[in-house]
Amino acid sequence: MFRIFSMKKIAFIGAGNMARAIITGLISSGVSAQNIMVANPSAEKRLKLAQEFGVLQTDDNNKASEFAEVIVLCVKPHFIAEVCQKISQAINISGKLFISVAAGATVKQIQLALSSSNAVNTPPVVRVMPNTPAQLGLGMSGLFASKEVSIEQKATAEKLMTAVGKIIWLAAEGKINDIIAVAGSAPAYFFLFMEAMEKQALQLGFSAQESRILVQQTALGAAQMVEQSDDAISTLRANVTSKNGTTHAAIEQFKLDGIEAMVKNAMLAAIARAEEMAK
Repeated sequence: MFRIFSMKKIAFIGAGNMARAIITGLISSGVSAQNIMVANPSAEKRLKLAQEFGVLQTDDNNKASEFAEVIVLCVKPHFIAEVCQKISQAINISGKLFISVAAGATVKQIQLALSSSNAVNTPPVVRVMPNTPAQLGLGMSGLFASKEVSIEQKATAEKLMTAVGKIIWLAAEGKINDIIAVAGSAPAYFFLFMEAMEKQALQLGFSAQESRILVQQTALGAAQMVEQSDDAISTLRANVTSKNGTTHAAIEQFKLDGIEAMVKNAMLAAIARAEEMAK
């Protein structure tokens, strides 16, 4: 990872799981803890981050926003309007870049909430849909920039999220909901599958420790094979599926039980919920 933001100051509004994930990646990439401030009404969460990473902390969103050039909104979508309104009414937000990781809160909604007498121009907003592996530097994020975002600010957002994994830029904001289904929510899909395998391993007589290591190492190895191979995922699957063998029997049972339909319906359900949250 390369060092970024040697002069940039970053404020996180909210101290939940995603803020922690991004902060972890930023600190690991060499960002100075003194250039990061976390604002959160809950003292427990922000103090824990301050103690663990050495970042600055406050219970005042306005103080954190005034401190920073880059403001990362990590609050729940239904709090976005109130938080942004209070920030824009309290400080001069000109020149500041707002990056939102809140699912369902649109660029228009965020910009409307940020509009105040202190904002001469429409504020630049980048919407980001990351996922929790960002805390390991293995995140996958989709980014969409409003037309007000400058080339330099776009590069800033890109570098921030590249510090915690891989990114893709989206041409249309609506694709954010698709990213939620494919990457944002997806770690939980794999955890659910691994959980089911672990439970079955226990029923087969393996110990809890044995079941865990069997499942996690197999999942890790499979993911690494996908990353390191140019073959299609379907080819990799076929390569380990001998006709009429044990793997073939398992795969056929998955198909019989409708795994493709289950995955499709689950991902479409995630998109539908994201669209509902944006209304």
